[in-house]
Amino acid sequence: MVRKIAGRPAVITGAASGIGRSLAQRLSGHGSPVVIADVNAEGLAETAASLRGPVLSRVLDVRDAEDVHRFAKEVQQWLDMPLAAVFNNAGVATSTTVLNSVPDDDSWLFDINYWGVVNGTRAFLPQLVERNYGVIVNTSSVYGLVGMPKNSAYCAAKFAVRGFTDSLRQELRGTGVSAVTVHPGGIKTNIIRNARIHTDPDGQDRSLEQMAADFDKIALTTPDKAAEIIHRGVERGKARILVGPDAYVFDALARIAPTSYYNVMARLFDR
Repeated sequence: MVRKIAGRPAVITGAASGIGRSLAQRLSGHGSPVVIADVNAEGLAETAASLRGPVLSRVLDVRDAEDVHRFAKEVQQWLDMPLAAVFNNAGVATSTTVLNSVPDDDSWLFDINYWGVVNGTRAFLPQLVERNYGVIVNTSSVYGLVGMPKNSAYCAAKFAVRGFTDSLRQELRGTGVSAVTVHPGGIKTNIIRNARIHTDPDGQDRSLEQMAADFDKIALTTPDKAAEIIHRGVERGKARILVGPDAYVFDALARIAPTSYYNVMARLFDR
């Protein structure tokens, strides 16, 4: 099903930086009124200042379901045309072994990466269903395709987003509303710099900034390119969007070697 969203209103969470900011800039550049939200007020203001057209900006903690629903009402009152797309994009990271995990960090991550997606979906879905048009776009990850060591909480949340959105997609069959999962590979964002990582999970005694710099070296896709892929994928009617060449590798390995993919990946990493 082809979905036209360029020029139509869109909501984007996690819009203070990274993929969220690039999505806002791209859609605004294509004539869309853009609604942006993030817990980072300073970054959100920078995103808003970079947009060409109409913008509604709101500091929002996606963990707060009641506030997300209040936000949805504000959006409906602000718009002079029906909402077309909701990008539940806000996300954070941790990295540690299961043995050394910090329960509070895992809860913090899950509340944002999973419940933030659920809250955004539940708050805005009624507006789309009422008009029988639009799309919910939920950001999972390649770590929602395969389980990776030292990322148990992140993988669990991203697998949960995938399952939640896949289920929603089936519920919406036969309607004009659809649900999409996005599975980015390595994207050059600040996710590591903003992560809760107390010690180097690889035992190399790196600082958080050093770990972020190492991640930047292997991240294959820019946020602008990711936004382009997501936008085009949504408009082409894709139900699942893989972002970056590494995402296709993860997806293939998950299908070909569903229980032994990490053996292959470990050999690739060693090289």
